[in-house]
Amino acid sequence: MSIELTSQDIKILDLLQRNADRSSSDVADQLNISQSPAWRRINRLEEEGVIEKKVALLSRDALGMELVAFTTVNLSQAGRKSMEMFEAGVKRLDEVVECYTMTGAWDYMLKVVVKDIRSYEKFVRGRLLELPMIGELHSHISVTEIKNTTELPLRQL
Repeated sequence: MSIELTSQDIKILDLLQRNADRSSSDVADQLNISQSPAWRRINRLEEEGVIEKKVALLSRDALGMELVAFTTVNLSQAGRKSMEMFEAGVKRLDEVVECYTMTGAWDYMLKVVVKDIRSYEKFVRGRLLELPMIGELHSHISVTEIKNTTELPLRQL
């Protein structure tokens, strides 16, 4: 479901996705409007599900979580039941921060964040491979992070 957004809505979203701590007063100042209309617009965007939630983005470096792995998975059996079982299992794994179904050679791609390579091995052997429907798994270890953002490309709207 796509929602109709005004140029001011898009500016508000851009400001908030860069810093969700902004007050409606600050947003209003940035857009040269009064606080009440800014608050109403923000509230509407939240109610309509455009703004899903506000979170704190944590520093992997400061927390010592140095390893990012992109893990590709093929299931041992095709079918809805295998997919549902795998997806339910993956949702319980805290180390998996993103999971996508894929077209092409792989059924799934997981983004896994852990402390180091030993933690990754422990995770794969002790938790991920415990999911019974995994037929094939490949690990792609990130070496250098070039870009990592949660900001959506709003210029497309």
